[in-house]
Amino acid sequence: MKRRPLGRTGLTVSELCLGTMTFGSMADEKTAHRCLDVAFEAGIDFIDVAEVYPVPPDPSTAGLTEEICGRWLASRRRDEVIVATKVAGPGGGWFRGPVRSGHTALDRHNIERAVEASLRRLRTDYIDLYQTHWPDPVVPIEDTLEALDRLVEEGKVRAVGCSNESAYGVMKALWQADRTGSVRYETIQNNFSLLNRRFEDELAQICRKEHLSCLPYSPIAAGVLSGKYQNGAWPEGSRFTRYRDHDERTRAMTRRFVSEKTLAATARVHEIARECRLDPVTFSVAWTLTRDFVGSTIVGVTKVEQLPAHLAAADVTLPREALEACDRLSREIPYPMG
Repeated sequence: MKRRPLGRTGLTVSELCLGTMTFGSMADEKTAHRCLDVAFEAGIDFIDVAEVYPVPPDPSTAGLTEEICGRWLASRRRDEVIVATKVAGPGGGWFRGPVRSGHTALDRHNIERAVEASLRRLRTDYIDLYQTHWPDPVVPIEDTLEALDRLVEEGKVRAVGCSNESAYGVMKALWQADRTGSVRYETIQNNFSLLNRRFEDELAQICRKEHLSCLPYSPIAAGVLSGKYQNGAWPEGSRFTRYRDHDERTRAMTRRFVSEKTLAATARVHEIARECRLDPVTFSVAWTLTRDFVGSTIVGVTKVEQLPAHLAAADVTLPREALEACDRLSREIPYPMG
């Protein structure tokens, strides 16, 4: 497993990160711990959590994923594992945060309460990478950075990053950090895959010029690129089979990920992967690792049997012809996810 730096933090991590958002919902604790064990044995020393996990977010289960990972982490030497977690912002109107009675914001009060709860659930006295989960359009960025700066000064957090952020939001935060000398965002965790290449429009250049590391999530487009939804299939127990009937938010997400355009693009990806003699999951994850702005790609599973195809991506070198075919696909079916 190769390693890559995270921004300017001095931290280096495995180029694959294990995402955990289904631990406690689609994967029980025993399965989650087995997945963590297998990933760790394969060289993954970077895990990504959040205070609102597991998904779909619900007040009755929020924090359970951190608890599950905390119990696993207690069986390891703490410095063996790089732990990332997140504080919930207001959700951008997408949904009401399932923590703090829905009163989530990126102010000092909320950030301090969130980090203390995460430390307790994770059974640790520090977090390696603490990320804002969604932007806050109301709280001034200087207030957010000041609160995060305090956590770094206190030794509770080593570095900070953002998630689901825009080009404007990242640059505003970096400008504020430069102006005041506060802690700065070193990573950005956004949706990025062969079905959603919007990150390359502007954010990729920000990462290059400002030395941020992208941490792509959903590199197989929440399972769509595996092919499980092709030809009208809705596999029992799969995410979007569950999501299409859960609530309006998850129904909208299902329509975005599983559509005529995404399924057509997926069929093309499968053709390219076949020519490389690769599993489409392996191919799709490996493709993200060809991007120069990527620090570590977040892969997620609900059972151990799904891990080998993801792990294999770390040993793959995609040929130039395959990369060019992916670029042609993106020109012919631009922005499949909208």
